[in-house]
Amino acid sequence: MKYIDIESPASKGAGEFASEYDLSNHGLVHIDKVFWNLPPASLYEEAIFRREGAVVNGGPLLVNTGKWTARAASDKFIVHEPSTSDKIWWGVYNRPFSADKYHGLYNRLQAYLQGSQLFVQDCYVGADPEHRLPIRIISDTAWQSLFAHNMFNVITDKEELKKHIPEFTLIASPAFKADPRIDGTRSETAMLINFADRIAVVANSSYGGEIKKTIFTIMNYLLPLKNVMSMHCSANVGKSGDVALFFGLSGTGKTSLSADPKRQLIGDDEHGWSDQGVFNFEGGCYAKVIRLSPENEPQIYECTRRFGTILENVVYDPASRQIDLDDDKWTENTRASYPLDFIPNVVPERMTRTHPKNVIFLTCDATGVLPPIARLNMNQAMYHFISGYTSKIAGTEMGVGDEPEITFSACFGAPFMVHHPFVYANLLRQKMEKFGSQCWIVNTGWVGGKYGVGKRISIKHTRDLLNAVLDCKLDGVEFRKDKVFGFDVPVDCPDVPKDVLDPSSAWKNKDEYWKAYDSLASRYIENFKLFADGCSEEVNAAGPKRI
Repeated sequence: MKYIDIESPASKGAGEFASEYDLSNHGLVHIDKVFWNLPPASLYEEAIFRREGAVVNGGPLLVNTGKWTARAASDKFIVHEPSTSDKIWWGVYNRPFSADKYHGLYNRLQAYLQGSQLFVQDCYVGADPEHRLPIRIISDTAWQSLFAHNMFNVITDKEELKKHIPEFTLIASPAFKADPRIDGTRSETAMLINFADRIAVVANSSYGGEIKKTIFTIMNYLLPLKNVMSMHCSANVGKSGDVALFFGLSGTGKTSLSADPKRQLIGDDEHGWSDQGVFNFEGGCYAKVIRLSPENEPQIYECTRRFGTILENVVYDPASRQIDLDDDKWTENTRASYPLDFIPNVVPERMTRTHPKNVIFLTCDATGVLPPIARLNMNQAMYHFISGYTSKIAGTEMGVGDEPEITFSACFGAPFMVHHPFVYANLLRQKMEKFGSQCWIVNTGWVGGKYGVGKRISIKHTRDLLNAVLDCKLDGVEFRKDKVFGFDVPVDCPDVPKDVLDPSSAWKNKDEYWKAYDSLASRYIENFKLFADGCSEEVNAAGPKRI
């Protein structure tokens, strides 16, 4: 809002936690007021004062993000400039953007923000002091500043804030519209990353995930240059220090399955793996909450009833302030953003100096043919990591309908990978070989038939399968060789019915099952042609065989 002359709740303390490195360093001048590094309570007051959201039962701040309830994946661009152009995997996920066009748009954004009131959060990405990146999030809404406070590693020391100099700055302005006629954007919405200027812009989208994933994309470029593996995965650790990584796209269960009462959570979505150990990029979680169950996901469910949580696009009753997590009126992609320490058994440092014993690829197989779990050798692990097979679930990305879409997303996160997938695959192989990690693929999708015929596999069965892996209970069991993919499938697993381990047994028509499995194999083979030239003969041979 452009402002009436009324003092807002946090005005008196707006500059109390200011950095000496002010906004003029970003070309932002003639600003009406800057609210520096406000704590959650102050940001709540500002958000309510500005009518950005509502407080609901238990204390969360509930906001509606309007038109954009998921990522606008087609509107992300990277500025094409000499210092980085030869390192970037240009294509559908990393669209080049003219440096001249970028500077023109950025100049208009600077002019647009004159006279505005802005919110700043100075923080870090990366819990490991050796690899963390100082960042600054500038927004023209209070709730997005709270989102940044929740999601990144905050600084509590006043003197440290005063001396903070960001190495990358993101400006989020939901009200600022790009102009495709003069900016060269696809629409009025744009996510731009300029690695030379160390600036990112999120324009014309209120969806908090754009801020989160833009910063993740930046880390995915910078860390591999330091021989650190950047990963789209969740991570937890057992009492003996055994780390487990859970790779997967949104909707495959990364957040739910890593929140295990018997293990400590390192983080739910984005991590680095250095030669010293595993560390979380973030200070918070961004969990899907549609149809969240207190029985199956008690820790995340509890967070939807806490002060400090942001609920995005969740339906609520304005009179009683009760939320309805089952209502998908606005989107299937309802979200909760909350600090990581809201989860009771989290690793306080958000990092560990031990290494992954198990690397798990989560795939949501909408065809209903993959086994619920299988063990991969190293070449199979590379094949499946580069393939990144899953099904897009409704709501996580604009344009995905009600029915899941089969997709291959390299490294289980292609939209956020800036280097070629081989860079990440080679790093993963190096780390796994060096530290002796075992790899598994887990199907969290459909059993008994494809989507619409079968049903989604029970989260209890998936948890029991994972517990068996993490507790080494599969070490002595018999495995069978899968006829199509050649990976090892356990014949028995504690606490899991035997027929669950054989997906064909749940299909009424076995011929239909094998036809569907063969069809999936052909999709894998066709997709991998994009990468075959850069892979060894052994990795190419580790793919499926047509029946």
